[in-house]
Amino acid sequence: MLARVRSGALMGIDAVVVECEVDMALGLPYFNVVGLPEGAARESKVRVVSALKNAGFDLPQKRITVNLAPAEIRKEGAAFELPIALGVLAAARLMEEEPLGRYLFGGELSLDGSVKPIKGVLPLAVAARDGGYRGVMVPAANAAEAALVEGIQVVPVAHLREAVGHLTGEAPLAPLTRLGTAPGAPRKEAADMADVRGQPELKLALELAAAGGHNLLMAGPPGSGKTMLARRLPSILPEMTFDEALEVTKVYSIQGLLGDEQALVRERPFRSPHHTLSDAGLVGGGPMARPGELSLAHHGVLFLDELPEFRKNVLEVLRQPLEEGVIHLARATQHITYPCRVMLVAAMNPCPCGYFNVPGHACTCHEHRIFDYHTRISGPLMDRIDITVQTRPVEYHQLAAKTPEQPSQYYRQRVQAARERQRVRFQDTPGVHCNAQMPPHLLRRFCMLSSKAEKALETAVQQYGLSARAHDRILKLALTRADLEDHGRIEDVDLQLAVDCRMLDRRGWLHTNTQGTTSAPRRPSPAWSAP
Repeated sequence: MLARVRSGALMGIDAVVVECEVDMALGLPYFNVVGLPEGAARESKVRVVSALKNAGFDLPQKRITVNLAPAEIRKEGAAFELPIALGVLAAARLMEEEPLGRYLFGGELSLDGSVKPIKGVLPLAVAARDGGYRGVMVPAANAAEAALVEGIQVVPVAHLREAVGHLTGEAPLAPLTRLGTAPGAPRKEAADMADVRGQPELKLALELAAAGGHNLLMAGPPGSGKTMLARRLPSILPEMTFDEALEVTKVYSIQGLLGDEQALVRERPFRSPHHTLSDAGLVGGGPMARPGELSLAHHGVLFLDELPEFRKNVLEVLRQPLEEGVIHLARATQHITYPCRVMLVAAMNPCPCGYFNVPGHACTCHEHRIFDYHTRISGPLMDRIDITVQTRPVEYHQLAAKTPEQPSQYYRQRVQAARERQRVRFQDTPGVHCNAQMPPHLLRRFCMLSSKAEKALETAVQQYGLSARAHDRILKLALTRADLEDHGRIEDVDLQLAVDCRMLDRRGWLHTNTQGTTSAPRRPSPAWSAP
């Protein structure tokens, strides 16, 4: 007697339909699971048998073989226990097999037959919709997550008996209705830009980064507000669209990071890993090939504080993902792709002690130590950072000022207006949502320069020895400045500000010679104070 039930195995942020074939034949009582099960999936047979018995089902004493097909895909986790249990009941002719073909199933079983929550329910629901199934049957604790997907039924079950009752028609369950399509959650305003005193240049840099999705590096002495402002960047970013929120929720779903009452990730992620992070922790990997901090920051902010303290091999793995927006993990048995469209925001001191060229403070670092400190960040990685700005200590009169600072709401309105202009600009270009994501052919189409701006760009490229990538990123940044100020084309002031944002480039903020000696950093341009 043979029965078939369908579930799903995770491949990156997507689920692949897995057919659970259950065969019950004459022979000594034995339960075997084949088809490349790993870890918890291999142990499922013990929990399934106990759950069936404790739920009141009397199984015949026969040989049971479960095959999870296709066999070349690794099966991880306990999500196959509910479909295996239902398949065993169908193979034993304790229920009909026909209703099992309408749904994809997923759920972990307790020994008493209750259905426990699992990871990756949202990708399973998407696979059910794309595969033409009526819906999914999942743990009640995960049902709201699955209900984000349109066009399918979501049947929440809390016990194995409930699942059987619904499929046999004895006790039908009411499907969960779909949630709304808008993220629609009120913003948490605990961290507001109004809390930061002074630093107008740094606030302008954050506004520019948020408006175009650009990478940002802040360099300055300790206590000058780098970390404080970085943590307030999400408060000025535009709200995620429903499609963006769905992509982020997929990543958090397969990691099991959704809260008990959280079906949809509504706020843009902000990830701030410690500098002891490994390369696998950053881009993903490990035995299970799970997503790393880069993917967990998808459509949000990845903040790397004390950038030179990260290991060099960790920083170097950032180069390709920052360009492509995806991470490819190749393993012996599988190739997995995770999304990572992130804004990289980093902070660093000017030297190991933190006070190189800071007025009123004596730097205790030797010239070679300063040189070595800066060379921990490679030129190719620096080339991928659009905005680099120097911070200064906040003076007493700024701290004591009674004049209120601009709140996050002020910057957010300007950022949203700039993003709306970009949405209209890229409405016919799938996958491009902001200026930082523009491919070269769109760069030539949309970056129209005035004659003075074109001359200024040519001078900058020749004077600073900028790469072709730096040239393109300057144009993207200048276009973002034009969007913020609602210019019809890139003007000279927009281009000059974008060039000034390369102050930490290899010929910029820290000048070095062949002996490794250093000279004072270049002062920011007056263009930073432009409205």
